[in-house]
Amino acid sequence: MTSHFDDLETRSADARASDQLAALKANVERVAAAPGACRIEAGAVGDLGDLQRLPVLRKSDLAAWQADKPPFGGIPVRNVAHVFQSPGPIYEPGGVSHDWWRMGRFLHAAGIGPGDVVQNCFGYHLTPAGMIFESGARAVGATVLPAGTGQTELQVQAAQAVGSTAYAGTPDYLKVLLDKADAMGVSLGIRKAVVGGGALFPAMRQAYADRGIACLQCYATADLGNIAYESPAMEGMIVDEGVIVEIVTPGTGDPVAPGEVGEVVVTALNPDYPLIRFATGDLSAVLPGQSPCGRTNMRIRGWMGRADQTTKIKGMFVRPEQVARLVARHEEIVKARVIARREDGRDAMTVQVEATGGAAADFADSVVATLKLKGAVEVVSPGSLPKDGLVIEDQRDYEVT
Repeated sequence: MTSHFDDLETRSADARASDQLAALKANVERVAAAPGACRIEAGAVGDLGDLQRLPVLRKSDLAAWQADKPPFGGIPVRNVAHVFQSPGPIYEPGGVSHDWWRMGRFLHAAGIGPGDVVQNCFGYHLTPAGMIFESGARAVGATVLPAGTGQTELQVQAAQAVGSTAYAGTPDYLKVLLDKADAMGVSLGIRKAVVGGGALFPAMRQAYADRGIACLQCYATADLGNIAYESPAMEGMIVDEGVIVEIVTPGTGDPVAPGEVGEVVVTALNPDYPLIRFATGDLSAVLPGQSPCGRTNMRIRGWMGRADQTTKIKGMFVRPEQVARLVARHEEIVKARVIARREDGRDAMTVQVEATGGAAADFADSVVATLKLKGAVEVVSPGSLPKDGLVIEDQRDYEVT
């Protein structure tokens, strides 16, 4: 069995649930006691199932809160060592306590530890990615070359001089670094890579493997830190021990059926920055079973697209939240899907509803009331719509001919 970062990774499901509930309750009480209460009341959680009844926090909400109460929107933040800014702008706190962003778990899984020199090619300017991976490297006892981005020739020289053995950065920048080294006639000693912030395509991973570099990826955000990560088993991504992950229908807080694609909603158990039910805007799905590497936490399939499917149809924006309201208006409707097409040179909208009863005409008024647009309504039998996480499907061809 592979060695593990700590005992948390191999806990039983009952032990993990008990620990998560205690941490969640403490964070809920902390948030509820803050000015404005951030829409959560004290005592709102008695068990983990109660989490699903709490409101979902979206980036748009967070931006509005921060504009009203800068920089962190009234969320009870503590032990702040750094303040970062991400596009929006959104401000995130950063701490310097041990493995504050929980990235050490991922680096350990990738085989990085004492004796390694990590060339950290994530940015250190305003955004937290550089510090996130640096804190992970410190947590596993590795040395860091804080390279940041750009100046590739200097990076190659530095990698050779200090003996970099591992790379941290986006998947494609590693190729830029290696190609530059080849052009300079320099042989680098990088044999491990931990990547994020972009797609690691199978062909790219194989190209690195062909050069003797084992490349693993994680799923992390500036707000939450590490959410999930690959182990050498490379069967999905293992959810980090410091978060609770839910997969919900986009535009709602309602969980999807096991294995179905939905939006990733994350509750951070970090007492320094207690984000509760934070919607990432990303799609994924839960994998059954546990990883062959021995880690026992839930696994997800990794990034499967964006959940924010907001689409302009006939000059009007249609949002997943509106589709959710349509479903909620009729107890017969199980699920709905909006399809945008081009017909005779114009936008056309069809709303497919899975319903246990009723005809298209019964739902037409609700479509106009919730989506603010007229469109064709098709009633389909429950279970017939694709389970791909889409509630708005844009079938229009945008290619210019």
